[in-house]
Amino acid sequence: MENYDLYKWFIEQHPAFQGLYAGLFTWILTALGAALVFLFNSSNRKVLDCALGFTGGVMIAASFWSLLSPAISYVELQNEIGLSNMPEFLPPAIGFFLGALFLYILDKIIPHLHLFEKREKAEGVETNWKKTILLVLAIALHNIPEGLAVGVAFGALASPELTGINEVFSIGSAIALAIGIGIQNFPEGFAVSMPLRRQGVSKWNSWKWGQLSAIVEPIFAVIGALIVMTALPILPYALSFAAGAMIFIVVEEVIPESQKGGNTDLATMGLIAGFIVMMVLDVSLG
Repeated sequence: MENYDLYKWFIEQHPAFQGLYAGLFTWILTALGAALVFLFNSSNRKVLDCALGFTGGVMIAASFWSLLSPAISYVELQNEIGLSNMPEFLPPAIGFFLGALFLYILDKIIPHLHLFEKREKAEGVETNWKKTILLVLAIALHNIPEGLAVGVAFGALASPELTGINEVFSIGSAIALAIGIGIQNFPEGFAVSMPLRRQGVSKWNSWKWGQLSAIVEPIFAVIGALIVMTALPILPYALSFAAGAMIFIVVEEVIPESQKGGNTDLATMGLIAGFIVMMVLDVSLG
């Protein structure tokens, strides 16, 4: 009964607050994953590579099931009710490209360092920042599209005519996306805190920096929800924008890092598992 009351309370909230709470949920799971650093003094590279693969699988599945597919369905709905007359693929294609371009630009500007790399291989604008900060910025960069995706999903619920006509969007699908992102954030938090610990950073600071990497998610979740609610016609572009940004991160960062340790099969099976988990969540709850 208490769970039902919590669910009822949640669905009655403003979509921006729903996005905020969902973003906080994903952040908390990152913090819990990072907290494993207090239980273990070292980590197995196989476990980290499998966790990174799992993260990539969730992001790929979420990009299609929770973002691109609804974006296409929304354009189809607009055409059916006479609000637009354009190819169903066009807005999603434009948004997808712009999302990837946005992350490409951030990747070139924001100083960051990928996991397991040496300090001299830092990317972005040259800086004298410590390796710890650069590592956290790399994961924070990775978490921006995840926060946007969650926020856009809840912001889409602000339009009663959409959910009423075709059930293109539902509270269940938005919750499924948040749960999927949260689940993959747990091993991701572990994958950030443990390498920091291996570099000699204290357990407390390893946890602090590990969980801090996900603080951008609730922030960008609110931003994503408000943008969609302010200008509803951009919804298919916003959904596919988040998808493009996530796919860029998966291809440019997550998959390459999961394969560097030589555990290619484990990382690949982790990706498959992550894809299945996200697909099941979206289909069953959405």
